[in-house]
Amino acid sequence: MTAALRERVPVEEITAQAREVRFGPTVLLWIAAVFYAVGWFSGKTLGVVWLALVWSWTAARVGWQEARTPATVAVPERDELAFSAARRAQTIP
Repeated sequence: MTAALRERVPVEEITAQAREVRFGPTVLLWIAAVFYAVGWFSGKTLGVVWLALVWSWTAARVGWQEARTPATVAVPERDELAFSAARRAQTIP
């Protein structure tokens, strides 16, 4: 079984391509990849944190503005006043 597997796998081609890989550029590539990943992750994280902070600040500002506006009192219409007076007259024994 091992011989059949070895015949199907191009070992010589893999060995030739592996010998062409240079150690220095490969290590530098991996170091650059780590720095790139850290920068990408930091950028995404800071973007989300910034959005959350700005959204929270804006929500607080809108709430502050809503609290400072005078409250409007709904004035009942004439028919509603008459209805509530008639209802009170019915419920009082």
